[in-house]
Amino acid sequence: MTATDSLSDSRPDSLSVWLRVRREVDWRSAPALERVPPGRDGFRSWCCGPVRRRNPIRAERLLAAHALAREDAARLVPLDFALLARWQREVLGTTEVPAFRTGDAYAKGGRERYGLSPHTWSDFDACLREAADPGVPLAARGARVYLDVAFFHPFSDGNARAALLTLVHVLARDGIVLPEVGPLQITRYADDPAGAADLAALIGVLNRRTMTSSSVKQ
Repeated sequence: MTATDSLSDSRPDSLSVWLRVRREVDWRSAPALERVPPGRDGFRSWCCGPVRRRNPIRAERLLAAHALAREDAARLVPLDFALLARWQREVLGTTEVPAFRTGDAYAKGGRERYGLSPHTWSDFDACLREAADPGVPLAARGARVYLDVAFFHPFSDGNARAALLTLVHVLARDGIVLPEVGPLQITRYADDPAGAADLAALIGVLNRRTMTSSSVKQ
């Protein structure tokens, strides 16, 4: 273990912090979402616009993963790590399905450390299953699962993309397609319950933009 490793290991476990915060957030106060006629698909627009301008290969990989995620949503395939890993193979352009990480993970320049225990994988799958809980508003389920993927940090690379795909999938299961995804992609912190609730509220705001756009077209 290097001095840097020792310093990193002494940092708080942000995953444990998130699991505590996750229980404290008032998810049931999230806004209700409304189904509207199909319109602009914000994820596809994001891939075909800013992502493609920066990196055409990354854009094509994301579009392929998005197609899988939408197909699985239409078939109501249960959400678990194996499903995310299948999408992540497309995201990363690998021949093999990515495995769950085998050690602690770090993000935000090392400021957040996500620990690993013998229960991390099963805890992650349990959180993913909660994304189908009809007793929690859909906006909250989408926000919560986005943050679950971000803070469990299951993959060696591409976790932010995996989080966004998972959110899109969960909303699509209920027929919701957001017209924008860029506003969702701001830095989130594991110890911020207000930020978690704000993400659910933002999903509601974007859904209302879909409704407004649809009414204008009519």
